[in-house]
Amino acid sequence: MASNLIKPSRREFMKMTGGAALAMPFLSIRASAQTVNLSMLAWYGHAEPDIVGEFEEANNVKFTPKYYTGGDNMLGLIAQSPAGTYDVILSDAEYVQQLNAAGYIEELDPEDYHFDDYYPEFQKFPGHWKDGRLYSVITRFGFLGVAYNTDAFTEQEAGTYGLYWDERLAGKLGHFDWHLPNLGQISLYNGNASPYDIDDVVWEALKEKTMTLRPQVGGFLDYGGTFSSLKNGQMLAIAGIGDWITGTLEKNGAPVRSVIPKEGGLQWTESFSIGKGSKNQEMAKKWIQYITSPEGQAKSADMAAYPALIPSKAGWKVLNENNMAEAKRQNMVLGERNVMDMIREGRIQYRQLPVQQSLETWNDFWTDYKAA
Repeated sequence: MASNLIKPSRREFMKMTGGAALAMPFLSIRASAQTVNLSMLAWYGHAEPDIVGEFEEANNVKFTPKYYTGGDNMLGLIAQSPAGTYDVILSDAEYVQQLNAAGYIEELDPEDYHFDDYYPEFQKFPGHWKDGRLYSVITRFGFLGVAYNTDAFTEQEAGTYGLYWDERLAGKLGHFDWHLPNLGQISLYNGNASPYDIDDVVWEALKEKTMTLRPQVGGFLDYGGTFSSLKNGQMLAIAGIGDWITGTLEKNGAPVRSVIPKEGGLQWTESFSIGKGSKNQEMAKKWIQYITSPEGQAKSADMAAYPALIPSKAGWKVLNENNMAEAKRQNMVLGERNVMDMIREGRIQYRQLPVQQSLETWNDFWTDYKAA
């Protein structure tokens, strides 16, 4: 019956109610446009104002982040939470298959995202697809090499993982406290071209070599500890990291740098998925579309928390036009030799989960190593 009522025109309504009518429509609009709370599980920095501020303002969104360190920590947090707790999940590429197998993430429509803007190497990234179906969208990547204090060592000296055993590093070598990047680097140093796909004999040799490094170690560090110990010189080199930490410090004047050594580097890769059972899937999709757009990619490359390389060639173009200094610093200049050449030449290996051993086996050894 309400549909048969004759509603006064806006002019008539204003006459009937006087000045109060001026405020009513605006109050009504504000009441109906409620802020969307979008929960994000991610590495630190991804839900900070320099990255999400513009998106929040344009879409009436407020991100609620839960930050983690390391893929095992991420999996544990999801396992302990009800379905739908996290709208968007940032994960390292090697963990996407586990997220998918456990039913923690939603299937995505490839047509919704900017893959045509991406370099061919990243358009169908391994592990993000299963049986032709998409479950995660790559957003950034970077290289892990030797991170060192430039006042203490030359670039030539840092050009091998063998630096970790240098006597000048006794008590001054730090480990980023995560077994995959550290053991992957030492595996490369041991001559394993596929550092995570090794048989049990080679695994035993890797454990033995790693144990010889233990007297050098001054600490096992989280993100904050790694950052501060490099900045204040407490540690003169840190294994298991790369420009994602040293880049921020270097830009702020600290005498630190990362280099890909002669044995090769490891590639870390981050991607966004939509959490299974999310009540905000449309807004979550819109966020992934934003951060993978050319402008979003350029912003992500220069994230305040830690910089990264980006897979979008269109994003490189925006970065080259608007922030050439950072494009040069990260070796993402179009028309010149750049990081894509390093990938294509085989100098970089993907960081993976162990192929011939279980993840628990590697984790157990890392626990033993730390306790030694």
